[in-house]
Amino acid sequence: MRSVPEAVRRAVLALAACALAAAAPVPASTPAAAAHAFLERLADEVGPRLTGSPGNAAALDRLEAELRALGLAPERQPFTAPGWIRGDDQVEVLAPFARRLRVAALGYSQAHPAFTGELVDIGLGRPGDYPPGDLRGRVGLLASGSPLPAADYVGAAVARGLAAILFINREGGGQLLARTGSPAGQPLPLPVYSVAQEEGRWLGRLGARGVPVRLRVETRSRCVPVATANLRVVLPGRAPARVIVGAHLDSWDLGQGALDNGIGVAQLLALARALVGAPRHHAIELIWFNGEEQGLQGARHAAALLGATPVAAMLNLDMIGVPVAVNALGDDALVPFLERWNAARAPERRLPKGVENTNWIGSDHTPYQLAGVRALTFNAPLPREAARHYHDLADTVDKVTPQLLEESTAVILDLVRALADDPALDPARRPAAETDALFTRFGLDARLRAFGLSRIPAGGR
Repeated sequence: MRSVPEAVRRAVLALAACALAAAAPVPASTPAAAAHAFLERLADEVGPRLTGSPGNAAALDRLEAELRALGLAPERQPFTAPGWIRGDDQVEVLAPFARRLRVAALGYSQAHPAFTGELVDIGLGRPGDYPPGDLRGRVGLLASGSPLPAADYVGAAVARGLAAILFINREGGGQLLARTGSPAGQPLPLPVYSVAQEEGRWLGRLGARGVPVRLRVETRSRCVPVATANLRVVLPGRAPARVIVGAHLDSWDLGQGALDNGIGVAQLLALARALVGAPRHHAIELIWFNGEEQGLQGARHAAALLGATPVAAMLNLDMIGVPVAVNALGDDALVPFLERWNAARAPERRLPKGVENTNWIGSDHTPYQLAGVRALTFNAPLPREAARHYHDLADTVDKVTPQLLEESTAVILDLVRALADDPALDPARRPAAETDALFTRFGLDARLRAFGLSRIPAGGR
């Protein structure tokens, strides 16, 4: 081998060093950038985080390790909850020709022996939408626009003797919508499936032309109790009251759970990085909930543990994009503070839609509201081209850009600091009558019953 001149050797080594430096990971420059890097690893390497699954447990471990690396002392809140395991479920068309459908069983669909049945179109699932005659053993095809909660259309189907339900997905392109069929966590009395929009409409066209459609249904998914935990960190304050900021860690199992709710997981982690070591007036509790997708199980547990803990406010981060408004969730007492906060921001940073005040149910703020805690969230829609994929296999981390996380976290952090630094923010619990009115005023009583939720006394359960 010929010897290499020293000058050439040094040049080659310098080029190699430059190449290695370019290939090495660039240290995250902001809390949001570091949180985005964590989300990429979590989504790509751990994957879906269905409550009670190995992926969910691995996510808890990774998040806890990340928080400990920041010098924090995360605490687990263990609890048991009704869980669900997806099996190799199958819905097949036998006639007019054989075809296996793209479906996803709704959570709490129970395993049963395989059966065959004729398809019947039940429209929106309302009493007048059912055709006359004997429907026992048949499979109902439910339109995607049904306004009924699952408990109502399942109850109506059982009363008419149906053996299963296929509901047509609201998004096209082969999308499915994984979700729970029982927010109260009870096993469903018949299997319910989301079916791809294109296939559901094909079945509907066949039925409309009088072509008999025969299906074979076999559900292997099953309901099981699961042991899991929330993870929380309390950052100290000078006063005993606290501001709680929560996001759910769990996801559905078809994709990576990056949109729902990896975004919230990362935003909360970015807050931990930005707020560590700087005491505020109120303490700040950051909590990652489990079991949200199965009926707000982790938030129910955490809210019941509050007892008489003074809480100035609870902020819920669930699929939060770049905020256009902040929502007081029907609590009039929060509106003046939020209006002052938004008005104090630089004109170019003010939320374009300002302050909203509309309550809704279906995420982790609800159990806190029922405990008398004042809760809020943001109106912060995700880009349509990304959001349409949530709960399905395309819910992947490439849908969550670093810019989205930077811009959304900047607004969230600003509000959290304002909440935590305001000594005038009253930590008193809302009176019971006001809590009841918070739900009746917005016509949410029926949805509360569907979730099996009720008001939590200030002293806990």
